[in-house]
Amino acid sequence: MNDDQKKALQTLKTAKGQIEATIKMMEDDRYCIDVSNQILAAQSLLKKADLLIIKQHINNCVREAFEQDQGKEKVDEVIELLAKVIGK
Repeated sequence: MNDDQKKALQTLKTAKGQIEATIKMMEDDRYCIDVSNQILAAQSLLKKADLLIIKQHINNCVREAFEQDQGKEKVDEVIELLAKVIGK
């Protein structure tokens, strides 16, 4: 596991903790705005983890594919994924 993957894993674990805390807030009937802020924080962490995974993929898998003259498929995969990320 490389550094980006380790960072992504830790970020996902943090997001998991925030989601669990958000569920507890809901169960405790906490103020809606506070719950919403927790949800936004978890979403932000998920986006951060996703970017770390994409970065790792580009730096490793895509680079290796280009070294083997198979880069077009990997670029197409990344473009398709980025379209999902930006909502297109």
